[in-house]
Amino acid sequence: MPEQALTARRLLNHQSFGVLSTHSIDVEGYPFGSIAPYVIDHQGEPAILISDIAQHTRNIKQDQRVSLTVFDPRADDPQAGSRLTWIGDAEIIDPSETDVRDRYLRYFPSAESYFETHDFSFYRIRLRRARFIGGFGQIFWIDADAMLVKNPFRETERGIVEHMNRDHQKALFHYCKVFGSSEVDSVTMTGIDSEGFDMLADKRKLRIDFESPIHTSEEARANLVRLARL
Repeated sequence: MPEQALTARRLLNHQSFGVLSTHSIDVEGYPFGSIAPYVIDHQGEPAILISDIAQHTRNIKQDQRVSLTVFDPRADDPQAGSRLTWIGDAEIIDPSETDVRDRYLRYFPSAESYFETHDFSFYRIRLRRARFIGGFGQIFWIDADAMLVKNPFRETERGIVEHMNRDHQKALFHYCKVFGSSEVDSVTMTGIDSEGFDMLADKRKLRIDFESPIHTSEEARANLVRLARL
């Protein structure tokens, strides 16, 4: 159902790291888990940046079938907290898709130095099916057609982000004060999509959800102005 997919997407959008599980080539037949930062690309799927020499990349080149398990590490009881397992195929992203690199580096600026070694590549995890657990009685599978939502701001996102960071720092600090847990010393907007926007507040991700989906730059502006007046 749409509300189930929305709940699962919100967990995915609020987090930025997951447990990447691949098929081990060194211990044949066994899963291999590693921590992987990710961003959601403009197609609505996780994109990861991994090194050619990393064990998980070697595994992926042998078998593209993977899963990415996402959960809230701040939950008091991890067993009672929400978690999402994204099951799919890891496919290398063509370097011509520069918007993926641009978006990733806004969320993880320190990753810029990784490209100095020339052996890092972006991979997209193409969704086959997702499993969401939101607590007792909230356990369900979600198919790709329900889970995936394309970002309507693929062409305009960079301009929106640059404008907010250049001209509306006061509003960004206000969002942190209203929706964050404490005062922050630095904040930058990193991305926006139909269901919310993201910031780095003192280098930590802060996600703010919209009350309802938006699809145009005018709707984005109206929502950002409204939130700045709270």
